[in-house]
Amino acid sequence: MSQFNAVVIEDVDGKAKVGLKQLSLSDLPDNDVLVEVAYSTVNYKDGLALAGNRNKIARKLPMVGGIDLAGTVLESKNPAWKAGDKVIVNGYGLSEAHWGGYAQKQRVKSEWLVRLPDAFSPKQAMAIGTAGYTAMLCVLALEDYGIAPGQKEVLVTGAAGGVGSVAITLLSGLGHKVVASTGRPETHDYLKGLGATECIDRAALGEKGAPMQKERWGAAVDSVGSTTLANVLAQVSYGGAVAACGLAGGMDLPASVFPFILRNVALLGVDSVNAPMVRRERAWARLAKDLDKTRLDAMTEVVPMSKVIDLAPRILAGQVRGRVVVDVNA
Repeated sequence: MSQFNAVVIEDVDGKAKVGLKQLSLSDLPDNDVLVEVAYSTVNYKDGLALAGNRNKIARKLPMVGGIDLAGTVLESKNPAWKAGDKVIVNGYGLSEAHWGGYAQKQRVKSEWLVRLPDAFSPKQAMAIGTAGYTAMLCVLALEDYGIAPGQKEVLVTGAAGGVGSVAITLLSGLGHKVVASTGRPETHDYLKGLGATECIDRAALGEKGAPMQKERWGAAVDSVGSTTLANVLAQVSYGGAVAACGLAGGMDLPASVFPFILRNVALLGVDSVNAPMVRRERAWARLAKDLDKTRLDAMTEVVPMSKVIDLAPRILAGQVRGRVVVDVNA
């Protein structure tokens, strides 16, 4: 096709405006690999970018949205990649500093590419997306620290979101007893279907608490931050760890040093945007091995790219359950 569709964030009279536009190959960035995009996805950061470019996620406008993409190489100036290769890109500043995956074609840098594992279709890879890949990085961080199945319960906050849904599936599949924290009672059956043994109200973690509280959790995966993370740290048992990867509840941390110096608790920061390639490839290899695809399908819905703008306020309001795949050709 000489022209193709893309979701573009533009500056109109000093305000970010988002719309579906037609582009041509000459509009695309001058990167060394041209990809025919099949699918993208919707993450919390995508919601920020599309809902008025909150927090100035898209640092340069105009910007094509979408922090993930999966598709097929059409052209490559790098001999390591050839036409027909199935590839994934997560992070690396897509939709922030570089044009992203909400386009039927995109030029990307060859060093960003991960080969699509044989275990997944492009649609399944985007059902995982940055959220699921981040969840796997959190699981790896806990494993590398020494957290093993059969110990105390593992808490997952923001459980009904993308990171939380995949984290529950992975952790339960590996033999952990997983407790899900959510503010949506209507998702309890869904979360238990993913492997959670119990659901607790997020309000219990959302109010300011004592710097040291009753020990319960052997470990946790937290995508909320702020007061929630402070309370989780205060409840982690001696020698436990928290893998922290998000700030949906705020970027502050009103916590004490007590859990760290009195209970030997570790706070493990997890970044997915600039993670080195060796870590990305390890995460995708483990996802291919450990992720239950039946449960992945159960947490996934597919929407056409023309509907993605409408999803932005919903994901920011915590009204999107699990994972949303964007079919850029529908």
